[in-house]
Amino acid sequence: MSAIRRFLRVPEATAGAFILALLLAMALLAPLLFPGDPQAIAGAPLLPPFHDWSLPLGTDRLGRDVLAELFHGARTSLAVGLAAAAAALLIGAVVGTLAGFAGGLVDEVLMRVTDAFQTVPGFLLALAFVSVVGPSLGVVVAAIALGTWTGPARVARAEVLSIRERDYVAGARVIGMHPLEIAFREILPNALPPVLALSSVIVAAAILTEAALSFLGLGDPNRVTWGGMIAEGRTVLRTAPFLSIVPGIALVLTVLGVYLAGEGVVETTATRRGLS
Repeated sequence: MSAIRRFLRVPEATAGAFILALLLAMALLAPLLFPGDPQAIAGAPLLPPFHDWSLPLGTDRLGRDVLAELFHGARTSLAVGLAAAAAALLIGAVVGTLAGFAGGLVDEVLMRVTDAFQTVPGFLLALAFVSVVGPSLGVVVAAIALGTWTGPARVARAEVLSIRERDYVAGARVIGMHPLEIAFREILPNALPPVLALSSVIVAAAILTEAALSFLGLGDPNRVTWGGMIAEGRTVLRTAPFLSIVPGIALVLTVLGVYLAGEGVVETTATRRGLS
């Protein structure tokens, strides 16, 4: 509880937590408030916001409920952001741990592979991967993870290099523990905190990348996405700008909330270390 209190005392953390709580509530309540297909026709096309209280944010070019799409789009953004971050952190932690603990040729090969991935911009890599494999939610998550695992890998390797010569690691070797067991059971848990600190950046980048892919028509066609909503509204930007503005504001607020919450976690952790 004391950690939560310290977190909420940071203004950025409070603002970020509020935004993320709102996003989570939208994602969880979407199937309850808007059951059925959010892409189904709900009214007359291009109905402006606040003209019909059964459709508070109006309708798009095909007569679909913008508010329903906004809520269901939150589910997609949250799912992609969390899944891509988890995959990137897992891949990066494993690669970084193996490279840092093994050293020598293994370290050299894994770091050259990491360098190769880092030479390609993450969005271009995701764009090429989705274009080749085909758009679906799982493919989008994998594409984003492929472009973001290198940062966690380098951080994990640096931490493992500083930990592997400590006394408890030497003791584990003496008692005959398998090298992989030492690496992933004794070293990795102590190397994880700095790696997990990257999670907010990766989640925010994943949400933006998914929106950009959807904007280009490479998102999952069976799911509502904020990027797809923005793309849908660009064709009528002059006559119905709200179709792009509403999901655009939601996207900005979500990314801002993730960053603020991440900064709050970092500041809270730094304060805790200072007190200890």
